Amino acid sequence: MRRGILLLLITFIFVATAVAGVSYPADADKKNVAVPIKELTAYTTLPAETVSCLSEAYEKETRVRINFTPMSPGEIFQKMQDDAVSDPTVVKTVDFVLTDENILKRAANLNLFSANISEVNDSVKNNFKDNSDRWIGVWYDPVVFCANKDYLRKVPEIPNTWGKLSQTQNIRVGITDFLAADASANLMFQMIENFGDVNTYQIFKNLHPKIIQYARYLSNPVRQAGMGEVDISIAVGSETIRYLQNDYPLKIIYPADGTAYMLTGTGITTKDEDKIRFAANFSDWLLSDEAHLALRKNGFYFIPTNPQTIAYKTFAGKNILLFDNNAMFDEKQKHEFLDRWVKDVRLNN
Repeated sequence: MRRGILLLLITFIFVATAVAGVSYPADADKKNVAVPIKELTAYTTLPAETVSCLSEAYEKETRVRINFTPMSPGEIFQKMQDDAVSDPTVVKTVDFVLTDENILKRAANLNLFSANISEVNDSVKNNFKDNSDRWIGVWYDPVVFCANKDYLRKVPEIPNTWGKLSQTQNIRVGITDFLAADASANLMFQMIENFGDVNTYQIFKNLHPKIIQYARYLSNPVRQAGMGEVDISIAVGSETIRYLQNDYPLKIIYPADGTAYMLTGTGITTKDEDKIRFAANFSDWLLSDEAHLALRKNGFYFIPTNPQTIAYKTFAGKNILLFDNNAMFDEKQKHEFLDRWVKDVRLNN
């Protein structure tokens, strides 16, 4: 009897151990999964494919998930304003934004951001950040002359200024329609701010007969130059570098008299101290080589604003002459400038 009970007990222990041995690894695997320890919500004007590679790399490195919501500039600004006037006891819908300089400046003027002071921010030049640390630029994308190499071999003088380009004879030029992309429209606004409206429209009038096509997308003028369909394109640097990486016969010319650029930066909207810390950490990370490595792996080539990074030091165009004044025209003024270009240049054959 006693022997039977002992045998039954041994059998029970064996079965229990076997069951535990089967079930434990599954439970252990669940516990070892690197789940995010924090989630932040961000609004952005950048394309989803750009921000997704950043959020994936950052979550893998820090276990902090950034949930980006792409939207238009107008939507982002309205959302920030709505959050600012809502009931303070209600949880805000956004923790920070990743967007262009114009929106950041407008929001800062309305005190929609929490200050963000850090050692890495201090390395960024003053023209790329707010003087009260309410927003910080993380990278910029300049407008360049994207030239076909075969064309450059045939000309006695390379047009390296806006004036020379507009006055060069027997040249085919590519450009993105000013009505089609923010970066293209921004070029016009910044040229007006720096050269004056009379000189700017004269440059565009001189260029108009030489323009093969007003493209709809920022990549098309670069492709046209690479395929020899135009001699020189007015294009954004990031697209030009992307095509260079794919061995297109192109050369970048940085305008000697200055050029426009799109500056992208972050502003922290949350008032929650814990979230402010996490958002500030992500902002600092965007100024790191790790962030630009993630961008480059996915075909995005922007110039870092942090001069301490290897990514900045290896960019050939890091010393490009940028326009001093970044145009802060209101929407009515912008509409009037574009309307004037359509009437006096585009439709004036």
